[in-house]
Amino acid sequence: MTGRLVSVNLAVVTLAPWAGDPSGRSGIDKRPAPGPVTLRAGGVDGDFVGELSVHGGPDKAVYSYAREDAAWWSRELGREIPPGGFGENLSTEGLDLTGAVIGEHWQVGSALLEVSQPRTPCRTFAGFWDVRDLIKRFTARALPGAYLRVLRDGEVTAGDEVTVVHRPAHGVTIGETFRALNLTPELLPRLLDVPELPAHLRERVERRTARQPR
Repeated sequence: MTGRLVSVNLAVVTLAPWAGDPSGRSGIDKRPAPGPVTLRAGGVDGDFVGELSVHGGPDKAVYSYAREDAAWWSRELGREIPPGGFGENLSTEGLDLTGAVIGEHWQVGSALLEVSQPRTPCRTFAGFWDVRDLIKRFTARALPGAYLRVLRDGEVTAGDEVTVVHRPAHGVTIGETFRALNLTPELLPRLLDVPELPAHLRERVERRTARQPR
């Protein structure tokens, strides 16, 4: 399976009352970079991440969102949403990100990436778009995009191919994970079959499944 990068996006640091960081700064406003960008295990060179307690880190080093899914939101809201408008570092085309399997590997430029988890919408996202009920609507639509780990540092640039070079046999997707965590708790036991699930999510799933009636 092969797609491509439409753009690689870096933050324009924004000062705003809706920014969740104590400094009042947010990195959600990302815009296309003019040239190659280096992806590392700790994040994206030249990017800014606010609220480090909930964003960034090895399991959320890079965030990707599909332009096909962005087009749905553009129609829904009646306005153009440019690349980077979801706060994504990688705007993709030709890949079903909701159908991406947790733990699958992407070759992009000279970097090797691993799909780790879906994005959870937050108040900062709603404030940036100025859509009061965005969290509810984003959750219901369940097109969350995919966070990625960086398995091998490397440079990526707009136009690069995105090639899926490995897909785990368990088959649990970004979409299924998002629905299990937010909409359909009956799916939670499936997530325990995913060795690549981030530790903090596994602990959350174990707590919730322990409380479910048998």
